[in-house]
Amino acid sequence: MDMLWNGWGDPAEATPLPDTVIGLLRDLLGVTPRETAPVTIEDLAVPDSPLTPEARRALTAALGDEAHVRTDAETRVRHTRGKSTPDLLRIREGDTTAVPAAVLLPPGHDEVLAVLRVCAEHGLALVPFGGGTSVVGGLAPEARGAFVALDLRRMDGLLDLDPVSRTATLQAGLRAPRAEALLAEHGFTLGHFPQSYEWATIGGFAATRSSGQASAGYGRFDDMVLSLTLATPEGTLDTGRAPRSAAGPDLRQLVLGSEGAFGVITSVTVRIRPVPRTSVYEGWHFPSFEEGAAALRRLAQDGPRPTVLRLSDETETFIGLANPEAIGSGAQQPAGCTAVAGYEGTDEDTGYRREHAAAVLRACGGTPLGEEPGRRWVHGRYSAPYLRDALLDAGAFAETLETATFWSRLPGLYAAVRDALTDTLTAAGTPPLVMCHISHVYENGASLYFTVVSAQGEDAVAHWTRAKHAANEAILTAGGTISHHHGVGTDHRDWYAREAGPLGIDALRAVKRRLDPAGLLNPGVLLPDD
Repeated sequence: MDMLWNGWGDPAEATPLPDTVIGLLRDLLGVTPRETAPVTIEDLAVPDSPLTPEARRALTAALGDEAHVRTDAETRVRHTRGKSTPDLLRIREGDTTAVPAAVLLPPGHDEVLAVLRVCAEHGLALVPFGGGTSVVGGLAPEARGAFVALDLRRMDGLLDLDPVSRTATLQAGLRAPRAEALLAEHGFTLGHFPQSYEWATIGGFAATRSSGQASAGYGRFDDMVLSLTLATPEGTLDTGRAPRSAAGPDLRQLVLGSEGAFGVITSVTVRIRPVPRTSVYEGWHFPSFEEGAAALRRLAQDGPRPTVLRLSDETETFIGLANPEAIGSGAQQPAGCTAVAGYEGTDEDTGYRREHAAAVLRACGGTPLGEEPGRRWVHGRYSAPYLRDALLDAGAFAETLETATFWSRLPGLYAAVRDALTDTLTAAGTPPLVMCHISHVYENGASLYFTVVSAQGEDAVAHWTRAKHAANEAILTAGGTISHHHGVGTDHRDWYAREAGPLGIDALRAVKRRLDPAGLLNPGVLLPDD
């Protein structure tokens, strides 16, 4: 099944907002309903494919069947941009300027190499396409001519599983739920569950340095990768032959986070773990975000660390995003902040960590809320993008951004980003609600994930662009990273260049020139032009 072309996920899962929420949006933020009917996919004016007959014949030969070179309008539209709010607003308004010339479906690594050779010969830019869930412009290249989307969905196999070493080799186009199902047949799990889990792919996780909601226990995706294979216009790059090595710089880390700018990731070998026997999630209440953050820091630094550990600030708790099912229900949300702690593993291990973590949380001012808040969070953990789409349908604007920093800088970063968003959108005449949660913790710091809701105003994309720029400036000034897990894309590219510094960017450009001499791979994504 394909994702909804102008929204998130499965169309059957999309539900409209209750009247109570629509009234709240009107009274609190001045949101007014849409006056025009949404554009249908049939309404879109999609230009004919600019793919030349010669290029099409060469691509067909590379893929072995003309059915795997698709140039029909609907397929091309479904591979246009990603799923950020600006992406969706543009396509809903009928903007088809970023439609690829063709969508290609290779079955394996060798065919990817063949496609790359054809693209180099015919001057076609190429964008690797996994689940299409990018929210930072990672699928909107700045190509100077025609470009094609390389959809990896046919590369969806479990190539190898080593139960002794506890490793698995997965093809890059394998979606996360299918990967979990294949591993579960052997008693294992990857343990990677980002909000994009239902649609994102293994290759996308590697290309963007994805971080899952259970990162406190399982680690980020880049912690899980032991080796990977990259197809480039100059050939194949295989990285990693042992769990750890001192044989020079780690080339895996060069490929991880490269966002398709250096090549196409075709397979990844990851470490796996036994399917947990026990899973328990519970809620905790803290009087303030500051006290809750201090409690999370204690667990992250001194343990015992839960598998899942997250904290909503006062606004997110009050609005109900810590419990999405309660939004608009009239349920009373407690003052203060809500945290969720989850424990997975053996019965003995889970019980030990839960008991001793509870002692730490109580000592830091936490009050247990029982398992019900945890169960509600698990049930709704992938629902936020659907809520975003319902807000757009109702005339509201909703978007997210995230960052990370060291614990000592976290309060200043939190205030700086919140103020930048509030001040900029208020000045534009669309005062926002700004909510935040800590979703990933480390011994030395944590991430902050912001959600912004406002009226759309006269030009929602322009309003958000100004606000996002202000937030990016605040992030760099306050000592944060421009992205913790969403990636760079085109949206963060200029600020990433400042974060990495001129010499760092020049080094990465040198790598790109060696692997992609013609600059055809995802142009404009990750790296600014020379």
